[in-house]
Amino acid sequence: MNKRIEEKESNEIIEKCPVETALDVLAGKWKILILWYLRSDTLRFSQLQKKLPRTTQKMLIQKLRELEEDGIVHREVYPVVPPKVEYSLTQYGQSLKPILKQLYLWGEVHKEKFDK
Repeated sequence: MNKRIEEKESNEIIEKCPVETALDVLAGKWKILILWYLRSDTLRFSQLQKKLPRTTQKMLIQKLRELEEDGIVHREVYPVVPPKVEYSLTQYGQSLKPILKQLYLWGEVHKEKFDK
């Protein structure tokens, strides 16, 4: 089914709000954190794992694949032994940087407000 259009049981077609579309792509705490860490660096899988110690290897792989399928993350595999895989934001993924920065700033304010 098209991500932009949702069909109800009555065959009525309702176009999704762009915010809902964005949430479909970015939902979950791991995707946003992955994007945050990739915003300024190309990272190897092991480096991402160290930055996200509370996620499992399986979950990290799954979220990276989803971000890659959505054209947000680029996966570069180097033909060496042992295998070397690096992740970076695509040009399209770079468009999320201002949003990530605003989310960070909002988080700082919110944390300060409730940590008092």
